[in-house]
Order: sequence, then C-alpha cells, then structure tokens
Amino acid sequence: MKFAYYPGCSLESTACEYNASVLAAFEALGVSLQELEDWNCCGASSAHSMNQDLALALPARNIAIAQKSGLDVVMPCAACFNRHKMADHALKNDPQKRAMLEGTINFKYTGDINVLALLDVIANKIGLNQVKSCVKKPLTGLKAVSYYGCLLVRPPEITQFEDPDNPQIMDRILETLGAEPRTWSYATDCCGGGLSLTKPTAAARMVSKLADRAAEAGAQAIVTSCPLCQINLEMRQSKTNAKMPIFFFTELIGLAFGLEKSKGWMSKHLISPIPLLKDLKIL
Repeated sequence: MKFAYYPGCSLESTACEYNASVLAAFEALGVSLQELEDWNCCGASSAHSMNQDLALALPARNIAIAQKSGLDVVMPCAACFNRHKMADHALKNDPQKRAMLEGTINFKYTGDINVLALLDVIANKIGLNQVKSCVKKPLTGLKAVSYYGCLLVRPPEITQFEDPDNPQIMDRILETLGAEPRTWSYATDCCGGGLSLTKPTAAARMVSKLADRAAEAGAQAIVTSCPLCQINLEMRQSKTNAKMPIFFFTELIGLAFGLEKSKGWMSKHLISPIPLLKDLKIL
C-alpha cells in the first residue's frame, strides 16, 4: 500500500514530532508514504481570509502534483486537509473555478486522486486489525479524550469522512492501542487557535474550558490530530490549573508499537507528558 504525503508547514516546524511519529507509524505498519515533490504551503490561516482565488490555487497546485503521482494524498494537518478538500470540491463541482485554477496552475484536473485525512487512512484504509497486530505495549491505564477541533470534520459536505457531531474514529484507534477513551461533548469545539495572535485572552479562555471539561470527563490527556490545536492547547492552558498533556494520536501509536524513537518525541512538548507516561509504566 502506498500514498502520496503532504506534511504541510507545521509538521516541519512546531509539530516536528507529529511528522516523525507519522513516518514511524507508517513504516511500522508497512505502508509507504511518498512526499509530494516541491509542495507549497496551502495558505491555511491566512490566504482564505485575504484572497479567495489564492486560497483555492495554493492547495490546488498540490493536488496537481499529487495527480501526477497517481496516488491518493494523505494530510496529517486538519487545516491543510480542510483547505485541500475545499479546493478539490471546487475543482469537482464549479466549472468556472475549475477553469480558473487549471489556467492559473497550468494543469488539467481529472479527479482521479483523493485527498484523505490521516485518521481516515489509518482507521479505514489500513484498518484497525493491522494496527492491533502491531501493538506490543498496550497503553493500559491511559484515560484520554479525543479532540478533532473545528476543521477536520466540518463542513461535512466538504470533508466527507466522519460524523461532524459525534466523530468516533479516534476513540476506536485509542481503544485499539489499549487506552481508555472518555466520553465528552467537546470533541469538535473550537480551541481558538485562529485567535492566538489577535485575541490571546479569548483563546486562553477557550483552551482552559476544553482542559477543564476533559478533566471533568476523567481524562488525563487530550489527543488530537491537528498541529494548530495541539500547540494552542499546550500554550494557552490556564496557569492556575494542572497542565494536561496534549498528544498527537500518532505519538500514542508509536508508544503502543514499542518504537524506541517514540521516547524522543515526548521531550519536544511544552507540557511534558513524561511524568504521566512513567506513572502508567508506559514509558
């Protein structure tokens, strides 16, 4: 099994541990990832608020590169996934936009490749049976809530892979790894990541609410697949509260697979998960 791979800007900067854990998890699962050659930023968080044509053209160029490869393309970042799905939807359904994008990028859209979220690929393309077969050190005792954020599953007519109101894929993955997903009602609430620079006080309130609700649900950690959510949730938790670790779900896959290199990822977090993992004898 082979996929094209679009890491996006965050995975090569603030979320380098996410990128490392994605690559390590896929290698352990025996699935090949081929990074898109000469990929560009998708414009998330900026372009779509400034210029709608540019906001489509940036991800459409990456879709054109993926189309040349003939491989479905995997997106780890929720914001990148959302922007590329927006562009793909326009290319499929809006003849005027398609003509503009084809002319701008100098390609002919075929619709032959799919833009896929990382969660979707691991749970539904590779499959949880394959994941389970690689688990060597179950995450016994780890209680966590799954956090999708506001971009990964909405709008549903664009993202098209999960229930936007009650997503379950991440819980199923956590269960497969031996962890204990906790039920809560805030899995798709916004964390305020887009307000981090313009209204940091509001973002901090939104983050603290999520951390408080996760604790009320009995969670020891929050698990996400969005690098923008992860860094915001780590940076903005209230100073008066106990700091709750924020994991990328692929980091937990690496731990459960017994990958030695997974220990190095934990030291890159702003809120260290190492004490929790040591208490649970996972690390």
